[in-house]
Amino acid sequence: MNHYMMEGFALWQVVVMIVWVLVLVIPIARILNRLGFSRIWTILAFIPLVNLIFLWFLAYTHWPIEDRM
Repeated sequence: MNHYMMEGFALWQVVVMIVWVLVLVIPIARILNRLGFSRIWTILAFIPLVNLIFLWFLAYTHWPIEDRM
């Protein structure tokens, strides 16, 4: 049996994944909330290719701050 193959995640890897998700989720959710979108759209940030499409969509959508200018 190959000793280099991982059979699961170590505790430190799980902690790093949770921290990484929180580092991404919190600011994305706040930005979406300020734009008037539901925070549930944050899930799109974790789907490959869909996240890039949604990023382009956000880049060209109407931002509420534009009303103040």
